[in-house]
Amino acid sequence: MNFVSIRIITGDVARLVGFYERATGVRAVRATEDFAELATAGATLAIAGVRTVALFAPGSARPADNRSVIVEFLVDDVDRVHRDLAGFVDDFVGGPTTMPWGNRSLLLRDPDGNLVNFFTPVTPEAVEKFAR
Repeated sequence: MNFVSIRIITGDVARLVGFYERATGVRAVRATEDFAELATAGATLAIAGVRTVALFAPGSARPADNRSVIVEFLVDDVDRVHRDLAGFVDDFVGGPTTMPWGNRSLLLRDPDGNLVNFFTPVTPEAVEKFAR
């Protein structure tokens, strides 16, 4: 088994795709007006409109209703990301903060309210864990 993606259901695909393209610097590939993917070396972030939910199971997912999942991106310099996103992101939740497990993290919310964490390993143990 290989974990390959996470999908966010949204009421506004264009807005959310635009946010993630700007926040990550990754260009999305748009399959339809209701579906786009931002592919990174480790995984893909898929963004889909509410009309796609019916293809799986009607009513099984609702946009802007997440309060338990954090979408995380490993970055080279979280402090630089914070500076780059200042003035663009409306809701910084916290950071940059060095966490007890060795990552320096920046927590924010995307336009749908989903939590997003940009992080950089800073301790030797964390750096080794995420060595590419």
